Amino acid sequence: MPPEPATPRERWLSWLGTLGDLARLRMLRLLEREELGVGELARALQLPQSTVSRHLKPLFEQGWVAKRAEGTQSLFRLDSAALRPDMRELWRMSREHLGPSPSFEEDDARLAEVLAARRVDSRTFFGRLGGDWDSLRRELFGESFVADALLGLLPADSVAVDFGCGTGEAAERLAPVVRTVIAVDREPSMLQAARRRLARFANVDFREGDLLAPPVSPGEADLGVLMLVLHHVDDPAAVLRALAPCLRAGGSLLVVDMATHDRDGYRQTMGHRHLGFSEADLARVSAGSGLRVTRHARLRPDPAGKGPGLFAALLVRG
Repeated sequence: MPPEPATPRERWLSWLGTLGDLARLRMLRLLEREELGVGELARALQLPQSTVSRHLKPLFEQGWVAKRAEGTQSLFRLDSAALRPDMRELWRMSREHLGPSPSFEEDDARLAEVLAARRVDSRTFFGRLGGDWDSLRRELFGESFVADALLGLLPADSVAVDFGCGTGEAAERLAPVVRTVIAVDREPSMLQAARRRLARFANVDFREGDLLAPPVSPGEADLGVLMLVLHHVDDPAAVLRALAPCLRAGGSLLVVDMATHDRDGYRQTMGHRHLGFSEADLARVSAGSGLRVTRHARLRPDPAGKGPGLFAALLVRG
């Protein structure tokens, strides 16, 4: 452990330097709530374990976090009541001035999934080391059977539209459980990839067209899916106005997209037009479209995922 700074001024500057890194502040937020291992922190923060370990070192050496061993694992925790008064005050100010943030909301959501994955055993906390029912079930049956089984609740005579189908992932799930799937995309290369992917299904109708002028007759569809498309379009409100007539009265559109986030780099690296949507955003862009938001829910994040959190919303045509 490095020597303690010689003067209060040096000590204060050392603390400021340590807390001047956002990754460390994100760690402290979570460690104030829960005692976590390095792997759990890495999954909750979407950071490599080596990065987490590197940031934990100064936090531990300066006394921001306590560490205890459990078997071969080290567990870390921030107990603000145990901090010396000047450290506690600095942490209080840091937390206050950080304020709310979409990235913090994502951290909290992933932490909830990490905690839910624990199978708590009062003697060994074996679940923390990976031996839980979910992993056994995945080993035996794979990942997709729950979603595929639930899709069987859809009416078998439905006509579904996969708007902006891409390579056909949603259409692939819908085809076995509905009468017809209409797969729509403006890019011929995407439709060609979807045709290859869905060649085994005889009930998929591939149509090339833009979402602002979808190649679907008025009232032709019972339901539609708009999966990770809305953040790519310039005018989401115009797209929803164009899609609504494709649905019969009482038909529904499932929108799955990113929740509001602050990863501005996605605009340049992936051509995103919007940094996600809040529930209020979706209500605003659907106003006047003939579609009404009847359900909105944040989806459970996959701790292994690296992107922002997602939501699912059901819009019904009045």
